Amino acid sequence: MHVEWDENKNLTNQSKHGVSFGLAQEVFGDPLALSRFDRFEDGEGRWQTLGIIERVVLLLVIHTVRHHEDEEIIRIISARKATAHERRQYEKG
Repeated sequence: MHVEWDENKNLTNQSKHGVSFGLAQEVFGDPLALSRFDRFEDGEGRWQTLGIIERVVLLLVIHTVRHHEDEEIIRIISARKATAHERRQYEKG
């Protein structure tokens, strides 16, 4: 798995939500992470993944997934701390 992002979007996201994409990519290492398809936009599928980072912070990461040869490539679009409702969803599994 390879994770990528646009650096300008990363800086905007850090300013708006206080979360860097470098930190957000850690949700993909959470064995209990929940991913669900969200919608098609700009010709690509958008996914939402809820996952824990730093053992305590629950993030919602919006991303795309594509495959190149044998590698999965995830492109982060945005990331923020999860809402109380999203936290309950994560806890239910």
